[in-house]
Amino acid sequence: MKLSIVHQESYSRLELILRTLFGAFYIILPHFLISLWGIILSFIAFWVVLFTGRYPESMFEYQVQLLRWQIRVNARMSNLADDYPSFGLTAKDDHVSLEVPYPESISRGLLLLRVFFGVVYVIVPHFFILFFRVIWGSILTFLAWFMVLFTKRFPASWHEFLVGTIRWNTRVTLYMSFMTDDYPPFSSK
Repeated sequence: MKLSIVHQESYSRLELILRTLFGAFYIILPHFLISLWGIILSFIAFWVVLFTGRYPESMFEYQVQLLRWQIRVNARMSNLADDYPSFGLTAKDDHVSLEVPYPESISRGLLLLRVFFGVVYVIVPHFFILFFRVIWGSILTFLAWFMVLFTKRFPASWHEFLVGTIRWNTRVTLYMSFMTDDYPPFSSK
């Protein structure tokens, strides 16, 4: 998996203020409804993988496109990127990119292991660390809001920390969604 969010040289103060005041209405609500179909497809994909050992390619591609869309929205709402997030599953974005290779097969044994014990060996250790990264990321996002407002700059190291947290969370999501058999590393790179 490769995820990148471009760090801009200059950010828009006007967009920052508009996202803060009205982002929930003009960004989150229109983009939220499409996520419901992804949950249904995940349930269907579980059964298909369990019986065939393969994730249906069309469902896989849909889920990857949905993840791209969600990351585009998340990047805007975290002020990591300017402009309105591209609308649609196949839309292109100049600021955000996500590549997930299609697995030829998914281990049925690992699938069952994730279902029954995933909370113990994936969720608890990863989300323990991610919990603190998200708290620190929230503080950085808050501080970066003022930095962008007054200087039109988002500190590069803060940007990389926030993108790393999104990258880490996306790897865990892919693993727990049966889209890869590669255990997510404890890394933001």
